[in-house]
Amino acid sequence: MSSKATRRTLIAGAPAVAALALAACSEEPSGPVLAADAALPDEVPSGTKLVVGDPSNQLAYERSGLVKELGFEIEWANISGGPKTQEAFRAQSLDIGSVADIPPIHANWTNLPTKIVAASGRLEPLEHPIYDLGIAPGAGITSLEGLRGKKIAYSPGQAQGALVLRILDKAGLSQDDVELIELPSTADTYSNALAGGEVDAAPIGGTQVKSYVNKYGADGATTIPHGLRDDPWVLYAPVEVLEDASKAAAIAEYVRLWGAARLWTRANREEWINAWFVEHEGLSYEDGEYLFDREGEPDFPENWDETIARHQETIEVVAEGTGNPVLEAEDLYDRRFEPLVTEGIDAYGEAGAT
Repeated sequence: MSSKATRRTLIAGAPAVAALALAACSEEPSGPVLAADAALPDEVPSGTKLVVGDPSNQLAYERSGLVKELGFEIEWANISGGPKTQEAFRAQSLDIGSVADIPPIHANWTNLPTKIVAASGRLEPLEHPIYDLGIAPGAGITSLEGLRGKKIAYSPGQAQGALVLRILDKAGLSQDDVELIELPSTADTYSNALAGGEVDAAPIGGTQVKSYVNKYGADGATTIPHGLRDDPWVLYAPVEVLEDASKAAAIAEYVRLWGAARLWTRANREEWINAWFVEHEGLSYEDGEYLFDREGEPDFPENWDETIARHQETIEVVAEGTGNPVLEAEDLYDRRFEPLVTEGIDAYGEAGAT
């Protein structure tokens, strides 16, 4: 980074941190209305409260000490994934959520205006994919072209569903060439469907990749790489929240420290594996090591042009596959927030709060 960022003025006291399944936001704006083209406020007014659905980064903020740098009251909601964040947005019980790049598209298709306020990916994304394509025992699929005529798990409106459509596009196949089986992409659903012969192929990630092959490899279960970037990860918020000047200022503070908190987890490997994967997720240390290494290094673009261009390509593929209108990816991003992650990394790097 070329220059050090000047820290924003924080005027609220120490945050109250609470782990919540669902926390209530005020239905009325807590601050003045902020126009979409107005500069973000430089200060967070005292008494501002933000409800955040970003579970793994909650722990990163806390362990790194960066949570103490947030000058507003923060309530943590144990909410992640597109369907849950959108449900909470509609209920006005969540201010900002952490998801892949498909939920913001789907939200705007379903009359829930949202904006992306932070974006990240992975360095060497093809070497560190989020998903592999799981292949059922006896399916006989050894390449993407081999998906023709097969049953594929599909979750509309989620990253896994979009990946399936992109895989078909890469393989020169249409939905008419395969049978899409709608299944929720919850934990183990896809791997169980593969093992039970309900589907022939499904995108699986995390420890599912390892456990699926370990359990069913002797029966012929395999995985194959899809060769596509599947690493986009974003923070997004409802437009109505960003129109609240006080909440927009608080979101700016949160975004500013987002990259630094995640870099801290990479610099503190053993502590993070024990804290997140073992203590929080209930995994073995060995599985935690596997997932930590599989994640690879995060990448936080200083400029969103390339990120938006890739998002546009994804929108066009998914729109064609779902019959929805093509959105302008640029319209999904609030570029007022674009420089903030870089500012935070300049200020804190991977060291956390000092």
